[in-house]
Amino acid sequence: VQLQASGGGLVQVGDSLRLSCVASGRSFNTYAVGWFRQGPGKEREFVAVISRSGYTYYGNSVKDRFTISRDNAKNTVYLQMNSLNSEDTAVYSCAARNRAWSGDWFKPDFYDYWGQGTLVTVSS
Repeated sequence: VQLQASGGGLVQVGDSLRLSCVASGRSFNTYAVGWFRQGPGKEREFVAVISRSGYTYYGNSVKDRFTISRDNAKNTVYLQMNSLNSEDTAVYSCAARNRAWSGDWFKPDFYDYWGQGTLVTVSS
């Protein structure tokens, strides 16, 4: 599967933004899809994941502000980001996995496929 992330841009503190991750190929509904981000000078950080069944998990820094969802008919996973702050500035990448689920969903090597990143810049 190939993944294409989009929707990044320059926003102000407190604004909202929605990222999209579009997958090519078939059987998208069998994939778990996650979002990671890497800010300037920071390590890659888990943001959110949605399982093939629709279960969702979030990183502590985005919980209650970000929402991950999926539309299998459109082969797309969304990341709705609200109440953005400067710490959310990063390159956001989506990743996918169609092997069996495990408890390592927050680790990059849980995923088999990665898309290119989309830059989100939050300005104060």
